[in-house]
Amino acid sequence: MELKPPVVSGVDVLRTPALIIDLDAVDHNISVTLRLLGGDPDRWRPHLKTAKLALTMRRLRAGGVLRAKCATTLELETACAEGFTDVLLAYPAQGPHPAVVRGIADRFPGTVVSALVEHPDMLAAWKGSSVGLYIDLNPGMSRTGMPLDPPEDVLALARAIGEAGLRFAGLHYYDGHAHAFAAPERERLVTEGYDRLFALVESLRGAGCAVPEVITAGTPAFPGALHYPRFSGAGVAHRLSPGTVVYNDRGSLSQLPAEAGYRPAVFVLSRVVSHPGPSRFCCDAGHKTVSADSGDPTCSVMGHPDFVPQHPSEEHLPVDVPAGTGLPARGSLLWLLPGHVCPTVNNFDHAVIVSGGTVQGLERVTARGRHPPFEPSAGP
Repeated sequence: MELKPPVVSGVDVLRTPALIIDLDAVDHNISVTLRLLGGDPDRWRPHLKTAKLALTMRRLRAGGVLRAKCATTLELETACAEGFTDVLLAYPAQGPHPAVVRGIADRFPGTVVSALVEHPDMLAAWKGSSVGLYIDLNPGMSRTGMPLDPPEDVLALARAIGEAGLRFAGLHYYDGHAHAFAAPERERLVTEGYDRLFALVESLRGAGCAVPEVITAGTPAFPGALHYPRFSGAGVAHRLSPGTVVYNDRGSLSQLPAEAGYRPAVFVLSRVVSHPGPSRFCCDAGHKTVSADSGDPTCSVMGHPDFVPQHPSEEHLPVDVPAGTGLPARGSLLWLLPGHVCPTVNNFDHAVIVSGGTVQGLERVTARGRHPPFEPSAGP
C-alpha cells in the first residue's frame, strides 16, 4: 500500500528540515497497541527512546500506561517528571551513572525506579538504595545480558540481589534481533526463545525464587509475543515493551501486521535545494536530519514511490527519479518517512506538532541527547 503524506495547512512557511509529529496518529497508534494488548495498559512497558518528548509521554499516560523503560538517565528523569509510576533504566549503568539514577529515584519517591544487572560485581553500586534490579538476559542478540543457561547462575544472581538488601524486580529479555528473522519464521523463533525463558522462570520458581515480572518484546518481536500463553496464570507479570509503535517508521510498518492499522506519525519535512542532474535532485535532509543507521535508502518520499533516496551527506540527501520524469521544483516540499524513527527524533531540538490538518505549535524534544558529563558547578 502506498503511503501518502498528510494534508497539513501552513507548513509552507516552516524552516526545513523540520520534524513533524502528527498527534492524531500518535493517539491512534497508542489506541491500536492497547487494543492488541486486550485493552490492558498494564501489559505495556513502552520503551521511551522513541517517544523522547514529554508531550508524547503524556499521551501514553493519558492512555493509562503507568510503566515504561528507557535507555538514558535524561529519559528516566523525563519519564519520572511526567508521572510514570514505574520506570526501568534498561541499559547497563556503569561509572558515575548509578549515582545519577539513585539521585533521580530520591527526587521522585512516587516512582518505582529500577536498573539492570548481569553480574554480582554490579550490585555494590546499588547497595542502600531504593532502586530495584532486573537481571538482564542475553536472548541471542549478544549485545548485553547474561546467558539463560545454566539457570543456576541466574538463580545465584537473584539470590545475591536479595542478600544485598536490594529488590529483585524480575527478568529483562530484549529480543530486538527478531528484526533480522524472515517474516514467516519470526513468530516461531520468538516463541522458541520464550519457551527457553519460561523454562528458566519455572526453574527459578522451583528453587523458591519468585519472579515478579518478565519484560520482553521490542517492536519486531511484538506480534509474536502478543499471544504467548505460558506466562498467563504462572504467577508472573509478562509485559511487552515496543516503543517504535507510537510513531512508526518504514521498518516497523513492514514488520507489524497490516490489519492492525498502525499509521506513520512522524515525518521529516524537507525542501528541494538543487537539481544536480537531469534525473537527480537534492533536498536538505542528510544524515544529521534523517538517521542513516538503517542503511540506504534512509527514508521514503511519501507519495512518490518512484523517487529513490541515495546515500546522504551530512546536510544533503540526493534523490534519483526515473529517466524522463520531471524533477520537483527547487523550493518544493517533500514529506519523508524515516527508515528508523527513534534516532531521527533524537536529531532534532524541536518538533512541529500537527493535529486536525493544521500546525498546533512547537514542542521541545525533551529527552534529546543526554545529561552533561558533569555538573558545571561541581567540576569534573
